[in-house]
Amino acid sequence: MSIIEIPADSLFGRDNLPYGIFTVSAEADSARRVGVRVADKVLDLAVLLGDDVFSAATLNPFMAQGRAAWDSARSRIQDAIAADVADAAIFELADVALHLPVDVADYVDFYASENHATNLGRLFRPDSAALMPNWKHLPVGYHGRAGTVIVSGVDIVRPCGQRKAPQDDAPTYGPSRRLDIEAEMGFIVGTPSKQGTSIAPDEFADHVFGAVIVNDWSARDIQAWEYVPLGPFLGKSFATSISPWVVPLAALEAARVATPTQDPTPLPYLQGTEDWGLDIALEVEWNGDVVSRPPYASMYWSPAQMLAHTTVNGASSRTGDLFASGTISGPEKAERGAFIELTWGGAEPVEVAGEQRTFLEDGDTIAISATAPGVNGQRIGFGEVRAAILPAVN
Repeated sequence: MSIIEIPADSLFGRDNLPYGIFTVSAEADSARRVGVRVADKVLDLAVLLGDDVFSAATLNPFMAQGRAAWDSARSRIQDAIAADVADAAIFELADVALHLPVDVADYVDFYASENHATNLGRLFRPDSAALMPNWKHLPVGYHGRAGTVIVSGVDIVRPCGQRKAPQDDAPTYGPSRRLDIEAEMGFIVGTPSKQGTSIAPDEFADHVFGAVIVNDWSARDIQAWEYVPLGPFLGKSFATSISPWVVPLAALEAARVATPTQDPTPLPYLQGTEDWGLDIALEVEWNGDVVSRPPYASMYWSPAQMLAHTTVNGASSRTGDLFASGTISGPEKAERGAFIELTWGGAEPVEVAGEQRTFLEDGDTIAISATAPGVNGQRIGFGEVRAAILPAVN
């Protein structure tokens, strides 16, 4: 039996307790199971709590049990780590491998930052209004590809596709020349809803289990050629990375804030009494240099409104559904969450490790991290989502 020592400044104390899926690196035949991170330790929850639901290879069976089970497990974990913990349940973080935490059912990506949408509107449609007429009336989004959601640490093969530069007479095929990131937050549905029903904004916490960091990789040249009239497809579908730790919604109580003023007033189905803006601070590293600090609190549409809009037409939600916020960008240049914005379409390079850079090159590494206020005045962490860029294969 051992006491879990938690440093006072740890981002992973008893008020965080994020869930993940791990295997023991030293065990070749180690089975995947559910763990919780406490400081620099990973605790095997099947051993700690004696519940077989945590012997599963994904979080989905636990998430499907619903909010009462989530709250009960959280309370039991907090009680358990306040006392002696069985040594068989304790693993060093450095000794485990982390895996995709959920079996992703569906993936939807939104476009919820007014700053980002305005910047891209100016870049993509310089002779038109920056925001489309519907943008302030509904959370704009697109349905992504669940099968290419991957966990942090899985590297990205440069995508190929059609691209047509403004000076080209015809499209060409080849590797993307304008490979980009999008720093986002993602939200994972635990409790599903039936087809023909909808989820109101104030029912958000009954359905959403937790949050992760998202990097929605984007091939801007492929995207620019294909997106009219139907929107993102091959420029987005090749990979979306998420962090391995799912921070439970219960850990984000102190991070809840009001969204920016929404004018015009949203239609009734998008209105709620609870604030679900979130004060989450992200940090983007490019080859080890911090190049941006996007503030999630600036997002125009809340995740509760995103889920309400996703289901208002009667579309069902499923355990494991992932919906992401879209690029997080603040009003300042140093707060832009995509390199197409940060470099203004490549016209304004930024310095990375002593070089002037615009879009991603083979061998580059991107790491996005995030923290939020905790309930006792400390900060809690989401970990990071990290990947390197590999050369195209065709």
